[in-house]
Amino acid sequence: MTATRTLISPATLARPRGRAIYWTVFTAVVVLFALAFLFPVYWMVTGAMKSPDEVARTPPTLVPRHWHTGAYTDAWDLMQLPQHLWNTVVQAAGAWALQLVFCTAAAYALSKLRPAFGKVILGGILATLMVPAQALVVPKYLTVADLPLLHTSLLNDPLAIWLPAVANAFNLYLLKRFFDQLPRDVLEAAEIDGAGKLRTLWSVVLPMSRPVLGVVSIFALVAVWQDFLWPLMVFSDTDKQPISVALVQLSQNIQLTVLLAAMVIAGIPMVALFLVFQRHIIAGISAGSTKG
Repeated sequence: MTATRTLISPATLARPRGRAIYWTVFTAVVVLFALAFLFPVYWMVTGAMKSPDEVARTPPTLVPRHWHTGAYTDAWDLMQLPQHLWNTVVQAAGAWALQLVFCTAAAYALSKLRPAFGKVILGGILATLMVPAQALVVPKYLTVADLPLLHTSLLNDPLAIWLPAVANAFNLYLLKRFFDQLPRDVLEAAEIDGAGKLRTLWSVVLPMSRPVLGVVSIFALVAVWQDFLWPLMVFSDTDKQPISVALVQLSQNIQLTVLLAAMVIAGIPMVALFLVFQRHIIAGISAGSTKG
């Protein structure tokens, strides 16, 4: 059995000086990374609690001299955040539900049902990952503006967000790779017990796939929540715009502190979602690298 070679040898770590240097460097790196990620958030949260003059002051102050929370209530009322947050929730929830249904079904079919020309179909789906997202904006817009065969417009409709979100090659491939690693014995046992393909998917595959379904859910929700260009193109009606577009459209005559407060409020749902489901997210990320 070969020993794993590391940057610092076990003999060095066994010495008091080596351990002290190691933990000092390790702590310094962790603190620097934490500051790099958390300081912008701190700056945004505290900036909304400063006065308009203080937030524009040079040099800036790290801590507000006088704490003002009125910017958050002003942002909630002046920028109509409840309505735009609800629009975003509807658009994200619909995209998430449709992705889970169709991407899971397609991944299960390609992984376990082995259809004719399955590898060709999978190759075509993965080839779309090589196309820049900006190159697909115009074809997608022309499609939703005049839906083929039905000849109806989906502009200013949540379907304009939901339907393009279903065609997510990355999430489909992520699900397929996970299904490929599921134990074959479990699926054969379900087949012997008389379970059909759909029953096997519902009663066996999906319960075993909770980690990867959690990761796909996070990817689907975050993608819609933070998207700006596509909702800007398909929602000309201000009352139906999501929060990402509304923050830009309504920020023309708004004080900087109020805008910062609105940005903080807009980011709270995604932060809360990650904090609640972080264990499932980490488990799902690591699940793809382990054999079932």
